[in-house]
Amino acid sequence: MAHFAELDENNIVLRVVVVGNDIPTSSGPLGENDMHVDGETWCSNNLGGTWKQTSYNSTFRKSYCGEGYLYDAIKDKFLISQPYVSWALDANDDWKAPVTFPTVENYGDPLKPYVIEWDEPNQKWIAHDQEEPQNSFNWDTSALAWVSA
Repeated sequence: MAHFAELDENNIVLRVVVVGNDIPTSSGPLGENDMHVDGETWCSNNLGGTWKQTSYNSTFRKSYCGEGYLYDAIKDKFLISQPYVSWALDANDDWKAPVTFPTVENYGDPLKPYVIEWDEPNQKWIAHDQEEPQNSFNWDTSALAWVSA
């Protein structure tokens, strides 16, 4: 099956649909011709709108997209929407926070995972104790450790 993303006027994905591999293209069946413009044309003619093919197993256009993703026409890739204003794309077109993600993700014996979140107004990583959520911590980038908030 082939997967296609409908795009709005800003190249934001509205929805993803599945069409049969047997849709004809000028080079043979769609299932044998990934990213063939005839598949996108078929979607436009039969469903209306503007369409781009997306790869279910991420073999082209970076990643399998979903509602809200952005299609970057210059890079010919689907990108996850920017999670926070302060985050920027890295060389692989993945969003990165201005502060590196904490290297310590677990606590206790036996180990339990912290609930880690980005605090956009304060530009820092925060964590909560899973069992006692009132216990919160701030990531200390110089000590590479969690400290009580």
